[in-house]
Amino acid sequence: MSVFNDAIQNFLSPISDLLDDESISEIMINGPFEIYIESKGKIIRTDNRFKDNDNLMAAMRAIAQAVGKKFDEDDPRLDAHLPDGSRLAAVISPISTNGTVVSIRKFFKEKIILNDLIEWGALSKDAARFLDICIYLGKNMLVSGGTGSGKTTLLNVLASRISDNQRIIIIEDTKEMDLDDQHVVHLITRKEDPAQNIKAVGTKELLHSAMRLRPDRIIVGEVRGAEALDLVNAMNTGHDGSMGTVHANNPPEACLRLETLCLQAKTSIPANSLKLMISNAVNLIVQTKRFSDGKRRVSHISELLGVNDNGSYRLKDIFKWVQKSKDPETGDLVGELVACQYLPTFFDQIKVNRLPFPSSKFEAPDWVKKIKKAA
Repeated sequence: MSVFNDAIQNFLSPISDLLDDESISEIMINGPFEIYIESKGKIIRTDNRFKDNDNLMAAMRAIAQAVGKKFDEDDPRLDAHLPDGSRLAAVISPISTNGTVVSIRKFFKEKIILNDLIEWGALSKDAARFLDICIYLGKNMLVSGGTGSGKTTLLNVLASRISDNQRIIIIEDTKEMDLDDQHVVHLITRKEDPAQNIKAVGTKELLHSAMRLRPDRIIVGEVRGAEALDLVNAMNTGHDGSMGTVHANNPPEACLRLETLCLQAKTSIPANSLKLMISNAVNLIVQTKRFSDGKRRVSHISELLGVNDNGSYRLKDIFKWVQKSKDPETGDLVGELVACQYLPTFFDQIKVNRLPFPSSKFEAPDWVKKIKKAA
């Protein structure tokens, strides 16, 4: 860790003020002389700069060495974590024509909780309470969204609501989820390194291991390959309340994305049967989105109900973000994640468990009804 800290202090001194600024969520280095930040959802160019590309490259090599990785022309991609947990990704020539390109995604020093998302406007109180209930009931969830839309942050918050007496197995490429107070087993994938005779261990293999480690719930940080089929099987075989994230722009695309990833397993399962497996496995799609004002919000909470006769997935929005107006001074969008006048199929479970969430909570507010009527 001391080598790590030295690399930060000595080599990354040109951006030390950006690393210390808690209002900055991401630092983007497009070569030594062009450095941008993301703050409060806005992208801003800074005056910070490195002396030259060699100086920037020295910093990246020191960090790579500290985490036991190579970073050179033969291995031109680097994924690492800084001591504070921030995620660093870098590429160099010949992959990049800008010189050394780096992205540092910073993480909050204090744990984000459900109330934080409500205060930031990422979730409404009713939607947050509903998701909390779904976790209690063991509903399988897929968190969907684009790059930088807040998928992992939301997944971490949702997973933190799981009861402490349940055994959670988390599978990630790099450690981003922080559930240290719970009964957690953390599994990390490993890349192949022929020079050191190290074999790759992917998400698919870790899922197989996870199934033998007596999990109550399985969480996959990002579903991006053939392991999707193993996650679907796990969700269908008693591991209720499991979760994962996928890259997709909306709930229907999330289902198609999961199906496409399952097909990468080269399965002999007929297409219709695979669709049914997915629709039986996943109960809810929680869609995250980075809106035009730069803010990250949950845009949809949808229930997956099955497959139509034409093979398309049947989805019903339970909550959806609706825009009221736009602040002319700040450019911020004004709106709320509101109920969609749809009672989920598992509402009886909410009643039987005497959870304080009446059917009236699923009624759309009057202002939304007026907007729809005017349209």
